[in-house]
Amino acid sequence: MKRFFKMRWIAALLVVVGAACFLSFKSGDSRSFQVAKNLDIFNSIVKELDMFYVDTIDPNKTIREGIDAMLYSLDPYTNYFPEEDQSELEQMLKNSYGGIGSVITWNTKLKRSMIAEPYENMPAANVGLKVGDILMEIDGKDLAGKNNQEVSELLRGQVGTSFKLKVQRPGTEKPLEFDIVRRSIQLPLIPYYTVLDKNIGYINLSSFSGNPSKEFKQAFLDLKKKGITSLVIDLRNNGGGLLDEAVEIANYFLPRGKTLVTTKGKVKQASNSYKTLREPLDLEIPLAVLVNSSSASAAEILAGALQDYDRAVIVGNRTFGKGLVQTTRPLPYGSTMKITTSKYYIPSGRCVQAIDYKHRNEDGSVGRIPDSLTTVFHTAAGREVRDGGGVTPDIVVKQEKLPNILFYLVNDNLIFDYATQYCLKHPTIPAPDKFEITDADYADFKALVKKADFKYDQQTEKILKNLKEMAEFEGYLTEASEEFKALEKKLTHNLERDLDHFSKEIKTMIAVEIIKRYYYQRGSIIEQLKDDDDLKEAEKILTDPVKYKEMLSVPAAVKKGGK
Repeated sequence: MKRFFKMRWIAALLVVVGAACFLSFKSGDSRSFQVAKNLDIFNSIVKELDMFYVDTIDPNKTIREGIDAMLYSLDPYTNYFPEEDQSELEQMLKNSYGGIGSVITWNTKLKRSMIAEPYENMPAANVGLKVGDILMEIDGKDLAGKNNQEVSELLRGQVGTSFKLKVQRPGTEKPLEFDIVRRSIQLPLIPYYTVLDKNIGYINLSSFSGNPSKEFKQAFLDLKKKGITSLVIDLRNNGGGLLDEAVEIANYFLPRGKTLVTTKGKVKQASNSYKTLREPLDLEIPLAVLVNSSSASAAEILAGALQDYDRAVIVGNRTFGKGLVQTTRPLPYGSTMKITTSKYYIPSGRCVQAIDYKHRNEDGSVGRIPDSLTTVFHTAAGREVRDGGGVTPDIVVKQEKLPNILFYLVNDNLIFDYATQYCLKHPTIPAPDKFEITDADYADFKALVKKADFKYDQQTEKILKNLKEMAEFEGYLTEASEEFKALEKKLTHNLERDLDHFSKEIKTMIAVEIIKRYYYQRGSIIEQLKDDDDLKEAEKILTDPVKYKEMLSVPAAVKKGGK
C-alpha cells in the first residue's frame, strides 16, 4: 500500500514538474514555444495534405512555394536555393557560371529561344553563334515547347563538358550545327574604359561580384599612364555584389584607416566595421561618379562613401536604396539560404535603405520612406546628406522619358529583327565611335515596321477615352462635345508622324542593337556615351577646378551661420 501511494506521489510530482516546465517554456521562452508550435502545425498540414487532398500533391513544388512565399514576406533578398539551384547562387556571388557565355531571349513568333547577345571571347562568340540564331536542338533533343529558363539550364553545365547545338540562322536555308565546350563564364566586370576629351578618364564598372577591384586597379593605372588628369566612375545599372570589393575600390582614393561601412545586425557576427587597410593609389585626382535608380547595394556603398568623405562629385539620379546585407547559410540536403542579416551604414552614419519591409500596408505592399521622415547627416566637410532613400547626387540630371512607341518597337522585336537583317547585308561596319544610322537606313526600318502591321497603344488616346467617359458620367459631355472632337482629331493615331517625331531616340536604339553584334557590350557602351547627359555634366564639373572644389565644400553662408 505504501508503495502504491509512493508511486502515485511520484506520478503526481512528475505531472506538476511537467506542467511547471511547460508553463515555464510558454512564459519564459514564448518565442521558442511559438516557433516550435508553428513548425509542428506546418508539419501536420503537409502530412494531412499528402494523405487526404483530392489530388496527389508534389511535395517539392508545394513546400517550395510555401518557403518562397514566407521568405518574400520578409524582403526580396532572402531566398532559398535547393541543391539543384546552387549554380544560380554561385553565379550571383562570383559573377560566373559554367556555360556558353550568351544572353538568350524569346522569339514570340516562333515560340523558341534565340541568341540575343554573345559575350566577347566566350564559347558562343568563339564558335560563331550570332545574334538572332534560333535554338533548335541540344544533343539531338528538340527545344520546341521549352521556355528560356529551361533552355538556359540545358545550356549550362559542368565546365569542360561539351554538347552539340543546332540553330536556324536567319537568311540560311539549312540549320547549322556547332560543337561547344562549356567554360567558366566570367561576366564582364569592366566592359569598357577609355580616355575622353580633356584627359578625363572613364571606367565603366558593371558589378561588384567576382573580383572587380583587381580589374579596376589595372584599368586605373593604365589610364594614369595615358595621362588622365581626372576620372569618371560609371556605376549606372550596377546592382551591387560583394561589400569587400566596394571597400577595396574606395580605398584606392581614400587614406588608410578610414571607416567606410558599419554593419549592424541581431547577432554579434552580423555587426562589423570595414576600414581602408592599404595605402591609396591617388588622393588628389578629381573624381565624378555616375549613378542612377538601378545603382544599388555595393554601388551605393562606393558612391556614398566617396560622397561622405567629400572625395567625389556624384552625378545622375538618386540610387535604388538598398541598405541591407545578405549572407549565406548552409541547409540540409545540399541546399542554401541567402538571408538578410544586417543593415549597413556609410561614413556619415546614414543608412540608404529606401523601403521599410517590416512595416507593410494593409494589402501587403511596401512603399519608399517619404523624404519628410528622413534624417539629416553630414559629410566630413559638413555638407548635408540624408538617409532613407538611396544616395542623392550632388548634381541631379533630369532624365528624359523614353517615348511610348519605343517600348513597343523593342517589345515586338522590330528593332531586333531590323538589326538582324542589317547584319546579313553588312559583313562589317565602321568603329562604334564612327558608326551612325543614315536616313536611308531609317527609311528601311520604317518600311519594315509598316510591313509588320505594327500597332501600339497611345497613352493620350487612353487618357482621352477615360476623360470622355467621366465627362459623360458627370453630365459634361454634351456641352464639351466639340472640344472632344477637336482633341480626338489632333490625337489620331499616326504611325508615320510618331516614327519621324521620335526618330532620334529610335535611331539610337537601333544603333546600339547593331553595334553590339559586331563590338559586343563594349561597342554598345561607346554608342550610348555619344549623347550622354550625365557624362556631359561630369565632364563639365571635372574641367572646372573652382566649381569642383566649391561643390565639395560647405557654402560660406552656412559656415557663418554656425551650423
